Amino acid sequence: MIKYETKDEIGIITLNRPEKRNALHPDMISQLKSKLNDLENDSNVRVLIITGEGNSFCAGADLEYLSGLQNFSVLENEKDSRSLAELFLKIYNFPKVIIAAVNGAAIAGGCGLASVCDIIVADEENARFGYSEVKIGFLAAIVSTFLIRRVGEGLAKQLLLTGEVIDSKCAYEIGFVNYINNNALEQALNIASKIKTNSQQSILMTKNMIGKVSGLTVEDAVEYCIGLNTISRTTKDFQNGLTNFLIKK
Repeated sequence: MIKYETKDEIGIITLNRPEKRNALHPDMISQLKSKLNDLENDSNVRVLIITGEGNSFCAGADLEYLSGLQNFSVLENEKDSRSLAELFLKIYNFPKVIIAAVNGAAIAGGCGLASVCDIIVADEENARFGYSEVKIGFLAAIVSTFLIRRVGEGLAKQLLLTGEVIDSKCAYEIGFVNYINNNALEQALNIASKIKTNSQQSILMTKNMIGKVSGLTVEDAVEYCIGLNTISRTTKDFQNGLTNFLIKK
């Protein structure tokens, strides 16, 4: 249900269910988690891109599977929810940069999948974003955690309560999307090519820092960052990077 390839130290994961608009299925979620586990310590891959096959990025939950939820027990529902949450947390906390190249519709869980990536690149003409859960009496509960961090409480309320679908221009204007381009994957590859030359240790520490400080008071955040600054100055990446920088000057 997914495809994988590498291009110059950039891994590309493609959701590969075009006939189902790349809808999320338990098997797809399992395959994504397994692939991410494999890539976590793969030194040959420095940046990851997630995109969709065909005209959609990810249309949310698989409709056939969704219909079966009516017969799920409480424990089965919890297990299903936890599996999706594990995937989103895996992406959000991944030690390397992950870019979502949104080539088409990203709806409900598909929109959530994009939101947990570090950077979102959207197709200028075809990308669409929306959290439609409220329209069927469902909750965008797990994805809301990441949406609020991405755009803030006010815009999160707008998107989650209305269930409206927005285009790439609107998504860019509200800060949900980072870049728009007429070829999302090509733009994502260009961005990844620049990021891959950066210090992997600095990237990991920066990602951890951003995730940590948002939940701290200003005073605690500054104290935490003082510690990070102190540690970062002792790393080989910093020593080598500073030496090269001074030589160029």
